[in-house]
Amino acid sequence: MSFLKKLYDKSKIWFAVAWIIAYCVLMSVGDALSEMIGIEKSVTLVIGIILSAALLLFLKKNKLFADYGICAPKTSARSMLYYAPIIVMLTANFWYGVTLNYGAIETVLYIAAMLCVGFLEEVIFRGLLFEAMRKDNVKVAIIVSSVTFGIGHIINLINGSGAELLPNLLQVLYATSAGFMFVMMYYKSKSLLVCISAHGIFNALSVFANEANATAELRILSAVLLTLITVSYALYLALLKKEKANG
Repeated sequence: MSFLKKLYDKSKIWFAVAWIIAYCVLMSVGDALSEMIGIEKSVTLVIGIILSAALLLFLKKNKLFADYGICAPKTSARSMLYYAPIIVMLTANFWYGVTLNYGAIETVLYIAAMLCVGFLEEVIFRGLLFEAMRKDNVKVAIIVSSVTFGIGHIINLINGSGAELLPNLLQVLYATSAGFMFVMMYYKSKSLLVCISAHGIFNALSVFANEANATAELRILSAVLLTLITVSYALYLALLKKEKANG
């Protein structure tokens, strides 16, 4: 922990970059080892829990929970449209139909691992990275946080997960737009709790997605719809912030 504190005090940006690299590499290794063992997400979950615990302990020890959104939202649910666009987004994994892709144990491991992913990615990209950059230029921070998060999903093409080119590129597209939405939610509410919950649940529900029914046309349509929903909500939040500032 002392090493982390020294790096954090020296450069918050490099601290965030270090977490991004560690997260991407270690979780990819976890996926590869899980596949070798033959139990989906078994090693990934262990790594996810360790990383989540380490990050939580660091934030708690240094009293940084509120600084990085581990607190109640500061904005009313009404002004956030009661998070209705998020609810619509969460149905996306069922647009192709519903199925059981794994057995009971692997399903539980997958869901737990994805909840860890939701926590880690939100705190790292929307918390650490965004906060490290926002003091210099909040617009640049929003763009970098969103684009970096989206581009990070390209790793699925090279980490042995078996991702195909078209689905992965579409994932990068809507992940970037979702990143924009999540960062605006955080910027508006000063809280990551809804972002973490929505992100984790969205990923977890993918275990029930019936990908066998997903044609190329359906994948493109789904990606476009997800992009429209998330970007529209992000723009609403951006304009709402601007109106209040001008008022």
